[in-house]
Amino acid sequence: MTPAQLSELPVVVIGAGPVGLAAAAQLLAREAKPLVLEAGPEAGHNIRQWGHVGMFTPWRFCVDRAAEALLAAHGWTHPPRDDVPTGTDLVSRYLNPLAAALEPYIEFNARVVAVTRKGSDKVRSAGRGALPFVLRVQGPQGEMRRIEARAVIDASGTWGSPNPMGADGLPAIGEENAKAHIATGIPDVLGSDRARYAGKVTAVIGSGHSALNALIELSALRRDVPGIGRERRGQGHDAVPRRGACALSGKTPHRGRPCRGAGRYRGG
Repeated sequence: MTPAQLSELPVVVIGAGPVGLAAAAQLLAREAKPLVLEAGPEAGHNIRQWGHVGMFTPWRFCVDRAAEALLAAHGWTHPPRDDVPTGTDLVSRYLNPLAAALEPYIEFNARVVAVTRKGSDKVRSAGRGALPFVLRVQGPQGEMRRIEARAVIDASGTWGSPNPMGADGLPAIGEENAKAHIATGIPDVLGSDRARYAGKVTAVIGSGHSALNALIELSALRRDVPGIGRERRGQGHDAVPRRGACALSGKTPHRGRPCRGAGRYRGG
């Protein structure tokens, strides 16, 4: 394939989230043809799963400049730049209008399952960089097709492949067996997931944005729903009386002796 022929192929962008759609807008601004392939049925499919969560940056950092210029041509007005959107705000006020402006260049329900170079197997290296990319794409009914591209931008994100709990980047021992009891991301503790967490003791692993948001909502749920925390493990709920007494007092036993002040509940 000649360089001229290669330049006629699209640049494939994987994912129709904020990064993928911004990349498509940037490509159009540079007179390159984008093709956005989104595995979900609509723009911002992953973000919709955490729409209840507030972003940690205001609007002025959430909107790409090329995307803003494209949207302005369609009569769009930038949200207040110092306001902080939720995930739902980001989708409804930015991604949906941007996807509409980019509609000719987006395919939904198109999952990329493999990316390689045309006519080049795994062991070939000579001339590989000059070959077009080949993507294998799965449709909504499982059908497969082949797309050639001059370049590929992977903006699919990590929502579908969260970081495991092990310290070495590997799943913690027992994590796979306990997966039914593990939620990743930021569950909607005060909304759709409320019943799962109300009255329960929950371990939050991590110290980043997601973990802190989860802790804030769990604390709010604890104020709303009685029976969460030490009182659940207190005297009468524990097979070991001394341990139950310690739970009520908020103190720890010392060498098998009861806690000082055991039997008094000291807050929630």
